[in-house]
Amino acid sequence: MDKYAPLKIENQLCFPLYAAAREIVKLYTPELAELGITYTQYITMMVLWDNDGVSVKELGAKLYLDSGTLTPVLKSLEKKGYVERGRSPNDERVLVVKVTDEGYALRERALAVPPAVACGVNLEPDEAAALYSLLYKLLDNFGCKRN
Repeated sequence: MDKYAPLKIENQLCFPLYAAAREIVKLYTPELAELGITYTQYITMMVLWDNDGVSVKELGAKLYLDSGTLTPVLKSLEKKGYVERGRSPNDERVLVVKVTDEGYALRERALAVPPAVACGVNLEPDEAAALYSLLYKLLDNFGCKRN
């Protein structure tokens, strides 16, 4: 038995997850370039389109991002005119993000992204659903909760 077997890359769950995530993001890159946004900006907007007026803390939880990563993303989206940040009327300590009219116009343009990316993934719908379920099970096992 090879005592170094646990150190072989082909025996690591982390590597195919890492490599697949990078390849998926590469599929998104040209589509998102046409919209003038990055992948992280895109996933942020997806959450905001469904949760307009959410706090930065809640947004970070939904995206599994810390504020150090999320703050520059939000600043960039605000500079592009897609979101506005402001204090909650209920609690001045809470920073809330709202989607602008331009941000909702971006949503219309973004409708072309999922089908374009799906063509490059080449998974059957049941395989994609199983993978989705397993990945969220993994996140749940790490103590991450879906909101």
